[in-house]
Amino acid sequence: MDALKLMAQESVKTEIPNIQIGSTVKVHVKIREGDRERVQIFEGTVIARRGSGVSETFTVRRLSYGVGVERVFPIHSPNVVKVELVRLGRVRRSKLYYLRGRVGKSAKIREQLK
Repeated sequence: MDALKLMAQESVKTEIPNIQIGSTVKVHVKIREGDRERVQIFEGTVIARRGSGVSETFTVRRLSYGVGVERVFPIHSPNVVKVELVRLGRVRRSKLYYLRGRVGKSAKIREQLK
């Protein structure tokens, strides 16, 4: 099992973006359509992080035409090209699942001042 973990650690990205819970991020994702490849941007609020090492993931939520959309991205995936930090959020929870039941101003997250 340890040999498997060592092999996995060698293949991961060395640069891990600063993804904090409550932050608004832009995730640049590679999308394959047939034989073509393009980069699509998914912007939203980070509501969860889970796992560790190679299998670490983060969940991003946004509203699209009034419908909540959540996507789970592996941090070390080759399909995740870049993660841009738009703004830092100030929260007191490690999981923001309560945002699923909120709409409008009650779903806002305060900005963290640097």
